[in-house]
Amino acid sequence: MSQQPKTRRTRNAPSPASDQTRAALVHAALQLFGAKGFDGASTREIAALAEANIGSIAYHFGGKEGLRLGAADYIVETIQRVATQALDGVAPINEVQGSAEAAHQQLRGAIERMVQFVVARPEAGEIVQFLLRELSHPTAALDRIYAGVFEPLHRRLCAIWAAATGEAAESDRTKLTVFTLIGQVIYFRIGQEAVKRRMGWAAIGNEEAAAVAAIAKDNLAAMLAFHQAARPQDEGA
Repeated sequence: MSQQPKTRRTRNAPSPASDQTRAALVHAALQLFGAKGFDGASTREIAALAEANIGSIAYHFGGKEGLRLGAADYIVETIQRVATQALDGVAPINEVQGSAEAAHQQLRGAIERMVQFVVARPEAGEIVQFLLRELSHPTAALDRIYAGVFEPLHRRLCAIWAAATGEAAESDRTKLTVFTLIGQVIYFRIGQEAVKRRMGWAAIGNEEAAAVAAIAKDNLAAMLAFHQAARPQDEGA
């Protein structure tokens, strides 16, 4: 009798094939919702791209709207994983302390890893296109993404910026500065076709992303140098 609940859980556990179908549907939804919009992408098209039965959308997600939320959850999980790698070793917001130089290095590492993911990784294109649609016409999917990654990641970076510069973490200036740091990276994804043509690049891979990261880190260094130059007057007052 005591073994029965465990047997039931085993029987109800998703099979590898079921997991693969669910993942394929999410990736197909990201592509088609991003390219055509939610209303423009049909469930039949999504199922065909995923090489799945159309009924699998209802089975796994309850319908098209549930699939959109499933895509949002995938984005949250993916960006959380990337952010964890980008901010490796960085303490939570209330514990960010230590030298300004340590915070500088944390920001440099975050910028470099952000560029490598956003600019060079193919799956980032699907995510960004989906996000652009959501930002233009917000839905519950954007609410999940904002609460799951946008706000906590932005707050984390603001805390590191504060440790690096001495500015208040939640000041408008700090928040806008962090948006600027992130925005320069995002441009190289949404403006990728223009960048490739102007630079004469056939594609943007790891080598090209490294060149972008070098410039982004130079921009960061210039911003930090400006704040360092201003700090001695404040500290000596």
